[in-house]
Amino acid sequence: VLLLFIEKQKLFSPFKDAMDFSIGLVGDGFVITAADMACARSVVKMKSDLDKMISLSSKCLLVRTGPVGDCNNFGDYIQANLKLQEFQNGFPSSTRGTANYVRKQLANSLRSRGAYQVNCLVAGFDDVDGPSLFFIDHLAAMVQSPYAAHGYGSFFTLATLDRHFKEGMTETEAIDVLKKCFQEVQTRFVMSMDSFVVRIVDANGIREVSMTDSE
Repeated sequence: VLLLFIEKQKLFSPFKDAMDFSIGLVGDGFVITAADMACARSVVKMKSDLDKMISLSSKCLLVRTGPVGDCNNFGDYIQANLKLQEFQNGFPSSTRGTANYVRKQLANSLRSRGAYQVNCLVAGFDDVDGPSLFFIDHLAAMVQSPYAAHGYGSFFTLATLDRHFKEGMTETEAIDVLKKCFQEVQTRFVMSMDSFVVRIVDANGIREVSMTDSE
């Protein structure tokens, strides 16, 4: 009976046909995040320029993977409410506070008829705590981690991160690790992931990084 339940859950899982990949890691004074730009379902790729990241503040990013409708709706909801809190309080939430807010909203939606099927990475920089990265899945499980990945691409890249990640990496070293992860996904994964967006969050804010320029 348990096996039948598990197979049924897999059959009707909203992530069954989702082909997403997001990744992040913490370096020396920064967090670097990346996500593929494909919008695909089942055997169809609908576009290859979808930005799966949104800024929640000047020094905080939310990376979303999952069904596009849920990602857009949930991301806009989180962004608007955090901006409202910033207006009310006079200062933005910390990265940890933002991650806990995101987790709480996912946990609340699980107890409703319209649960958001969204996996998230929250990356940010705080003046006191420095850079931090939070892994949050669609079941509202959250953990702070030096590196994390979501989606099918994580099956191929977590071993690479285990092997090559080290504390206190420079930006150049972190980008080199990301390139190794991209190469692994492009070599092993059945779907072609040929375009990625890469952003760094540090004390100066959020900026986009071109992988070709960094070579």
